[in-house]
Amino acid sequence: MAVRDIIVIGASAGGTEALVHLVRGLPASFPASLFVVCHVPSGGRSFLPEILSRSGPLLATHAATGEFFPGHVFVAPPGHHLVLEPGAQMRLTHGPRENSHRPAIDPLFRSAARHYGVRVISVVLTGSLSDGTAGTLAVRAAGGVAVAQDPRDAVVAAMPQSASQIAGVDHVVPLADMPRLLIDLVRGPMQAQPGAGTMSAQSNDPSERSSRMVEQTMRSQAHGERRGQVSMFTCPECGGALWQMDEPALIQFRCHVGHAYTAEVLLTEQTDALEAALWTAVRTFREKTVLTQQLATRERERGNEQGAERFEEQASQTARYANLIVEHVLHAGGTGGVSPPDIDDRGAP
Repeated sequence: MAVRDIIVIGASAGGTEALVHLVRGLPASFPASLFVVCHVPSGGRSFLPEILSRSGPLLATHAATGEFFPGHVFVAPPGHHLVLEPGAQMRLTHGPRENSHRPAIDPLFRSAARHYGVRVISVVLTGSLSDGTAGTLAVRAAGGVAVAQDPRDAVVAAMPQSASQIAGVDHVVPLADMPRLLIDLVRGPMQAQPGAGTMSAQSNDPSERSSRMVEQTMRSQAHGERRGQVSMFTCPECGGALWQMDEPALIQFRCHVGHAYTAEVLLTEQTDALEAALWTAVRTFREKTVLTQQLATRERERGNEQGAERFEEQASQTARYANLIVEHVLHAGGTGGVSPPDIDDRGAP
């Protein structure tokens, strides 16, 4: 018999305080796994697991790729999406930002819905904008239960309000009542939700369908099947979409303001733009290397050896990235130009 033992939680502005109140009300014997995404800057440090561990009986840690288990709180670390996979597995990814965030709430909710269906309870807490709404739709479509904090009770109402109004959550409760609700949902009898099961298979996931559409568009473009249609290319001059002209004998593109390119000219423009982007990446990596070295020096002067080592590790990594681009991409591709001096693993030229 299926049980609800996967709880996915999303929060943003005001989220730390809300999560503290939530975990404080859960028992030590709680028979479910909790997964938390709270928006944090990708370059910052998160002390949320330590805060939650001190706030209630459940141990909280930053999530890592591997197995998950009940009675534990797994928190998405800064700069990584947290997704669930079959077989009680979780995975961290450095995929594209969603709703301007990484970690984002929607990838966690979608993956939980895709692989665990009716076992999932989603919770949207305080926050701005609408991250979590699409994920809530996925959870409900897969037969899971969706919960939102009462917007009147939230520090910032937009996120739970969006989930409630657009996804139509099953329960809207103030924060004080949420621990008891989750306990009842986990330990109570399983009841089918209205419209349950319409997205129980991965093939019905809207995000999967959109990925397949992109792949199909790229294949049709490569095979010359998009004459007279919007292409997958963008204008090098203005960034607008390019239409492929309906001319069998000539591959030509034009954007809506009038910039026009034959395929050969567009390829040259793309080559130049790619080289410029790569040199920009090298420059950015070099600047980051020097800046992190400067921060390491400051921390060592303050007597903070641990902080200094952390910054030096970042400096070493970014220096390697810059050198790899120059050696294996720019020079290997014969793009020419003058290369910057190599940077050693300590960030020094």
